[in-house]
Amino acid sequence: MRLFTVGLPVHNAMPYLPEAVESILGQSVGDLQLLAIVDGSTDGSLDYLRSIRDARLRILEQQHCGITFTLNRMLRECETSWLVRQDADDVSTPDRLLRIREAIERYPEAGMFYSDAAYHPRGRSVGLYRCTRGTPEQIRSVARSGYLPAICHPSATLNVQKTLAIGGYRPGIQCEDADLWWRMALAYDIHFVPEVLLLYRQNSDSLTSRNLRQQALHGLYVQYLLLSQLQSRVPQRLSDVEGELLALLEETPLLAKERLRSFNMHLGRGERMAALSDLVGSFVASPGYVLRRMRDELVPSRAISNGVEPRLFQQRKDLLWPEHLSA
Repeated sequence: MRLFTVGLPVHNAMPYLPEAVESILGQSVGDLQLLAIVDGSTDGSLDYLRSIRDARLRILEQQHCGITFTLNRMLRECETSWLVRQDADDVSTPDRLLRIREAIERYPEAGMFYSDAAYHPRGRSVGLYRCTRGTPEQIRSVARSGYLPAICHPSATLNVQKTLAIGGYRPGIQCEDADLWWRMALAYDIHFVPEVLLLYRQNSDSLTSRNLRQQALHGLYVQYLLLSQLQSRVPQRLSDVEGELLALLEETPLLAKERLRSFNMHLGRGERMAALSDLVGSFVASPGYVLRRMRDELVPSRAISNGVEPRLFQQRKDLLWPEHLSA
């Protein structure tokens, strides 16, 4: 029986889709299924997939339903024990599945694996994706302390049954991956593979690029959900606590993050002067943020996490968790 399904959500993925597909079908471990769910694409993505003559490719089509619906369908449709995540503009290294298979053989009871990811295209873009590096216990301790583990979503490999057992991806949250990570960390072991197995493309059409502020708000809401779980409190809907969460959002680091992301995208396109302008703009917006990112690159830290200090939530607990006043 096949061990892996590589899940590829596809929505208007050209011109990057061929490189992504070729990186999967060209793996050194060939016994896999590539499950491509075409989520209402209006470009040539579906025609390209239909042109591939490879029995390992399975194509499903649906009206545009969004990434969370598509990922949950992928889990339900998966015919193997393990679902390897990849986005349609990213690239797997040739031995990615081999390294994951070796990790599964060592830790068969794990709930999830993930790896380092480098920005793509290599040789022009620079740096590694900022992620938590540590043992399952250290990753779990990050969540138990009220912070979110930092994991590159398309570098993840999920145990299908265990992911479904904790509810899969939660609908209605843009940071559906970060929400899954903390729930997985509290329930099962997450193992980090300390090797670059994924090349992560930053492009201006991605959801992350177009909605950084909204992503930051939803990230704070995911941290709020985690703290609610840890403190056995009933969380409110995002619309009810949005104002309080926005008060925790620091504008200058967010601006620095936007400019730093733009810096790497300009580098990837060979636009060096525009890249330099963004790098300077990022440093001007928040020198501390840029220096922290440089430290993370030069001295990878196991303490890397996402979120703000949990005490800041506690300072607003009467508004964030009003039910505790009547308890």
